[in-house]
Amino acid sequence: MGTDLAADLAAAADLLRTATEVTLLAHVSPDADALGSALALGLGLRSRGVAVRVSFGFPADVPRSLRSLDPVGLVVPAAEVPAAPPLLVALDCASEQRLGVLVDRVPATVSAGGRVLVVDHHVANTRFGTDHVIDESAPATVVLVLSLLDELDIALTPEIARCLYAGLIGDTGSFRRATPETHALAGRLLAAGADPTEVARELMDSRPYGWLRLVSTALSRAQLVPDAVGGRGLVVTVVSLTDLEGLEPEDADSVVDLIRVVDEAEVAAVAKEITPGRWSVSLRAVGDTDVRAVAASLGGGGHRLAAGFPAEGSAEDVLVLIKGAFA
Repeated sequence: MGTDLAADLAAAADLLRTATEVTLLAHVSPDADALGSALALGLGLRSRGVAVRVSFGFPADVPRSLRSLDPVGLVVPAAEVPAAPPLLVALDCASEQRLGVLVDRVPATVSAGGRVLVVDHHVANTRFGTDHVIDESAPATVVLVLSLLDELDIALTPEIARCLYAGLIGDTGSFRRATPETHALAGRLLAAGADPTEVARELMDSRPYGWLRLVSTALSRAQLVPDAVGGRGLVVTVVSLTDLEGLEPEDADSVVDLIRVVDEAEVAAVAKEITPGRWSVSLRAVGDTDVRAVAASLGGGGHRLAAGFPAEGSAEDVLVLIKGAFA
């Protein structure tokens, strides 16, 4: 751990140690790393008697696969987040825009004399807080949260370990992008009570029957563009609101992992319609293509091998945009 990071962790721990009320925010459409980080830190602070609330700007409810991470009901609707909390913690957010409708809480908190702590591992973080714990070399934000919990001398409970393990699975691609240190950390979480079989099933291996229809439709639309990405190939498809009828938005998230197995494509892309004419595009690379750079050029962000960006227009418009980005 670098000296600066160690100092930032110590300063953040001091900030949290003296807090009596903490609001923790995950990014919109939270994944296991974002919500797992917020809930793990929230559970730890709650054990010290701190008043804790966790929230995110979209959607209205916790994604189905993540609901078991909140056994005590720390998550509150976005509308219940105070206008200017005394201490705001943004987790896994590279920029304040990732907070969605809650973005105004950042300047309001600062203007009211409060503090905004940003805990994140994205290389493009804009450092929008008053305090920061940022390490782009960390495989997931939960790794930094665990370091914070250690600084605070908060013991790992099975519930906290479950949240951290979920985030670790999610952001390492089920340990595809793991290091020896990642596996050692996972071992610590298992020893603390995280159930790997149960967590993996809830995150990746439990879908409603209607998901089969969605996947069938999305795969039938898949297009291979062999000349894209410098001749290494692009595979792309779309998931419309009609496809998602009766399902939750997160049910489309697995599609990109299904099409990324295509041997003839270096990059996989899936456009998911969020509201009519508004799309969220997920990108995955299987080699050395930096999809984060492409996503950033289109108003998004992420990591070198996994990123995303927002788009608007018809499905055809979005397909043209994606293909043009990798032409």
